[in-house]
Amino acid sequence: MGFLSFLKPAPHIEEERNPEVVQKKYRYWRWRIFYSMYIGYAFYYITRGAFKFAMPSLILEYGFTKGDLGILLSIGSITYGLSKFISGVMSDRANPRYFMAFGLIITGLFNIFLGMSSTLFMLAIFWGLNQWFQGWGWPPSARLLTHWYSQKERGTWWGFWNSAHSVGGFLIPIIAAACAQFLGWQWAVYIPGILGISAGLFLLNRLRDTPRSLGLPTVEKFRNDYATASHEEDKDLNLKQILFDYVLKNKYIWMLGISYFFVYIIRQAINDWSMIYFIETKSYSQVAAGFSVSFFEIGGIFGSLTAGWASDKIFKGRRGPINALFAFGVIFAISMMWLNPLAVMALDSIFMFTIGFLIFGPQMLIGIAAAELSHKKAAGTATGFVGWIAYLGAATAGYPLGLITQKWGWEGFFMFIAACGVISVACLLPLWNVKSFVSKKSSTPPPDDQIDALEAQKKGSTISSKDKNKAKT
Repeated sequence: MGFLSFLKPAPHIEEERNPEVVQKKYRYWRWRIFYSMYIGYAFYYITRGAFKFAMPSLILEYGFTKGDLGILLSIGSITYGLSKFISGVMSDRANPRYFMAFGLIITGLFNIFLGMSSTLFMLAIFWGLNQWFQGWGWPPSARLLTHWYSQKERGTWWGFWNSAHSVGGFLIPIIAAACAQFLGWQWAVYIPGILGISAGLFLLNRLRDTPRSLGLPTVEKFRNDYATASHEEDKDLNLKQILFDYVLKNKYIWMLGISYFFVYIIRQAINDWSMIYFIETKSYSQVAAGFSVSFFEIGGIFGSLTAGWASDKIFKGRRGPINALFAFGVIFAISMMWLNPLAVMALDSIFMFTIGFLIFGPQMLIGIAAAELSHKKAAGTATGFVGWIAYLGAATAGYPLGLITQKWGWEGFFMFIAACGVISVACLLPLWNVKSFVSKKSSTPPPDDQIDALEAQKKGSTISSKDKNKAKT
């Protein structure tokens, strides 16, 4: 590993046997791990989103076209998506404490370098490098969420965590737009960069690795929540098993990835272009447009929480129904925003809230489903892989969509993303009845009745063995 040896996973230590101590430590570390990665990922999103809200200033000051800005957005999305996949493979065999913290510190530095640039070439270089290290945020979070929270509760916890980037996304339009308007666009990336470096140092202090690295049992053992027999053992997997057996040969991962592609076109299109849309068509100021755009992320917070809770409590761990229903609703929300001719900021904010609420459901749950339909030791790789495909969709929302908007106007923009909504629903419907479990020897999830039979068999065998012991006595 050389100079990257500090990234290797923390070694397992002897397991604590006292149940009261285990309970106390688990409670403490679960909350500490959660709030640390929540804060860290919020700042990842703040550093990532800053440049996008400085784009109107680049049009005014340097005369960049929508196509030019689309090139930057596409470079960033492709680089980020590729990094998400590669860093996913790396993070499954790395310590998330250092992995996540190091990535945030470096991306903060590149934010500052970005503000020092003025040509399209240099902006492309520093934006690409920024996005590469942005990819170091999601996979270690997926690893921690999979190791510290069990399957029957994970949708709720993941939903709360997923709201972190909505918090960051809510703050950054206001911060960046205000800085761009009153201090210059450079400060719209300088300040988030400094904040990102500070948050990275915070992660170094707060985060830790898996429960077993702290002398605690696995979360399945702690909560007696075994998805299937495959998760009863916490054995290490080699790179080939992680990448091929549980990801590339897994048909469900591919289905999730394709649907993610179209979901992310919509999410990124609204996130990247809506501010310019409001300024050009509604004559809003940068601050007013930024305020309306911030409701996209507020809606995302509520959408993530609702989707996670509903998938756990209403659909008993099935992520497919919520994914399909929310994606179907997005089509109508986009159409309403498109057909609204009024320049009323409150009304546009409501539309942004609604689209955010609906699109962040599948944006979050597809990631959970990818982690649960592979293996807990391959969670970073699985989510990184579908994330890479998703950001190919995000790249499509950059330069290609910029050209479509430049040629056919905002009508072409909305028609394109509405069509993506229809395709995303068609891709998600076949996953409606797929349960988020995996078998030990196959990536194909067993049916619910088989799982119930296995659990009943375990209980029966336990009772039977007790009766036999009593009879012997």
